[in-house]
Amino acid sequence: MLSDTERQTAAQMLRTAEQTREPVKQLSTIWPNITFEDAYAIQNLVQQKKMAEGRKLIGHKVGLTSKAMQRSSQIDEPDYGHLLDDMVIADGAKVPHERFCIPRVEVELAFVLNKALRGPGVRLTDVLNATEYVVPALEIVDARVQNPRKIFDTIADNGAAAGIVMGGRPVRPMDVDLRWVGGIMYVNGEIEETGLAAGVLGHPAMGVAWLANKLTEHGVTLEAGHIVLAGSFTRVIFARKGDTVHGDFGPLGGVAVQFV
Repeated sequence: MLSDTERQTAAQMLRTAEQTREPVKQLSTIWPNITFEDAYAIQNLVQQKKMAEGRKLIGHKVGLTSKAMQRSSQIDEPDYGHLLDDMVIADGAKVPHERFCIPRVEVELAFVLNKALRGPGVRLTDVLNATEYVVPALEIVDARVQNPRKIFDTIADNGAAAGIVMGGRPVRPMDVDLRWVGGIMYVNGEIEETGLAAGVLGHPAMGVAWLANKLTEHGVTLEAGHIVLAGSFTRVIFARKGDTVHGDFGPLGGVAVQFV
């Protein structure tokens, strides 16, 4: 377990890395005794400082929802990060590549809530009842910590969250079987990844349920109006300068972003 001073130092390192676009040394190397509690505390410190400067919390993201990713990270549950208002990018926008350290993109579904969700005991049906609509999304993830990263580094680094692009056709959660929502990720017109939303814990709403229950441990409630990125159902792709990334969600439409 780290001291309060060490947590503050780590939080400032991550802030500096984001501002300078230069990844810092792994926190897990500097502090080999770092714990999950430390990592989430560091994440909260960074986000609280940003919100104190005027940024607004608009939701959360869930990561590491697939069994394969959990095994590779040597964990047995997902992780999460915060979504702030300055992370929102318009569908089809051109985003400066140098805004990020090492930008990557994932295909996801975004749940927009119309009721608060607070655990414990939040179930899939509770999530569906609390959701106003579900919409296609691309999550831009970044690495403010050098490779090779451990799970503690990623959690402290806000679960790697860096940007969210939403587009396509919003649907009510009971109007389609969300397990069978498909995503095709194109990069410069070529298919790079495909997947089904069932890859997120069997049903993407299960990612939201896990988050609601996990946040309760930290005294946090998912609020009405908040966005929840439920987790990627394709492998991440690296975005180079000049790349156009397009997510095709079939009947739900598409969403795209260009790195310039």
